[in-house]
Amino acid sequence: MTSKVSTSEKKKDWRNFLVLGFIGLPITAILLICAYGFIIWFMQLLFWGPPH
Repeated sequence: MTSKVSTSEKKKDWRNFLVLGFIGLPITAILLICAYGFIIWFMQLLFWGPPH
């Protein structure tokens, strides 16, 4: 039940892994941190006021 994976498919898999690992995930993490900061800032404007 072994399937042979072509060399081009392996290269494509490695490229996808590297793109996700070194570009996709860091950008996603930065966007999540920025969104969290924006939500806190907006909530301070609406409900809590600036910190004392």
